Amino acid sequence: MGLKTKVLATAGAGAMAAGLLLSGAAGAQAAAAGLPYAVTAYENVNVRSGPATTYGITGHVAAGEVRGASCWKHGETIKDNGYTNDVWVRLAEGYVSAVYLDGDQYGGLPASATC
Repeated sequence: MGLKTKVLATAGAGAMAAGLLLSGAAGAQAAAAGLPYAVTAYENVNVRSGPATTYGITGHVAAGEVRGASCWKHGETIKDNGYTNDVWVRLAEGYVSAVYLDGDQYGGLPASATC
């Protein structure tokens, strides 16, 4: 599994014992979705009903768009843009590969935020 190190584009993130407290626009968006984390896509990406490209497309995230996320899980390994990763992040409408999200190998979510 490759690690990617991009600047996490989550506005005002701070850890709390019960989860991640977010403020600013990213925090407002995640809170509005009822989800504890905010993730940002660095390029346009499909959202899938499960953690693999064989699952149907349930939506899209545009480059630079911030979305609420709840957790991550291992799924299909994706190789793109020089990164290889099998982590998929759960959004309200489905899963997106962490390869396309700002942050670390977990798309900016804590390693403990498993589904």
